[in-house]
Amino acid sequence: MKKISCSLLAGLLSLGLSASAFAEEVQVAVAANFTAPMKAIAADFEKATGHKTVLSFGSTGKFYSQITNGAPFEVFLAADDETPIKLEKENGIVAGSRFTYAIGKLVLWSAKPDFVDAKGEILKKGSFDHIALANPKLAPYGAAAVETMNKLGVQEKLQPKFVQGDSIGQAFSFVSTGNAELGFVALSQVYEGGKIKSGSAWIVPGNLHNAIRQDAVILSKGKDNKAASALIDYLKSEPAKAVIRSFGYDL
Repeated sequence: MKKISCSLLAGLLSLGLSASAFAEEVQVAVAANFTAPMKAIAADFEKATGHKTVLSFGSTGKFYSQITNGAPFEVFLAADDETPIKLEKENGIVAGSRFTYAIGKLVLWSAKPDFVDAKGEILKKGSFDHIALANPKLAPYGAAAVETMNKLGVQEKLQPKFVQGDSIGQAFSFVSTGNAELGFVALSQVYEGGKIKSGSAWIVPGNLHNAIRQDAVILSKGKDNKAASALIDYLKSEPAKAVIRSFGYDL
C-alpha cells in the first residue's frame, strides 16, 4: 500500500510539474477604466489556463510613454484605438494582434443622490464648485469629457472649476471622496447589476463625443509569450464578453 501511495504521489507531482512547465506569466498594462472587469477576467483566465497575469492600471497616455521607453509590458489594453494604432505603425506590436475589446461609455456622476439630473442640465446651471475629469492629453475618457462640454457650449464657463486627474481612476477618486461634487467618469466605475450602484448620474449620449473604442494588442515584448496570446484569445471568448457587458460596455 505504501508503494502504491508513493507511486501515486510521484505521478501527481510529475503532472503538477508538467502543468507548471507550460504555464507562463504575462505583464499587462490596463487602462484605468477597465480595472474592475479586468480583475474579474484575469481571475477567470488564470483558472481556465493556468497562466498568471501581472496587472498594472493607469492612463493610456502614460502607458504609451512607458512602453516606448522600454517598460516590460507584453499586453496592452488601451482606453482608445488611436494609441494601439500608433504603436502598430511604430512596429511596437505583434502584427495582427490588435482588436477592439470594448466600447466605453462616459457618465457624469456624483456620489450625492439626486445631485446630477437625468439630462445633465446641471452642467449648464453650473451650480457646483468643482468638476472632476481625467487629463484629456493622457486619458481618452478625459478627451471625451472635453468634447462633450464643447458640444454643449459649457467648456469655457466650467474650466475654472476643473479638477484633473492623470487617469479616469483619479477622476473617480476625486468624486467618490467628495473633493469634487461631480465629474466625468467611466460608466464601468459606477455600474453594477444593470444600474448605477450609488449616487446620481447622467449617461452621456454617444453623439456628444467620438466613440470610445478600446483596443488591445500584444506588444513586441510579448511575441514569444504563450500567456500573452492566450490572454488575447480569452478576451474574445464568451465568458470574457459576458463580464465586459456586465460593466456597461458595448461590444
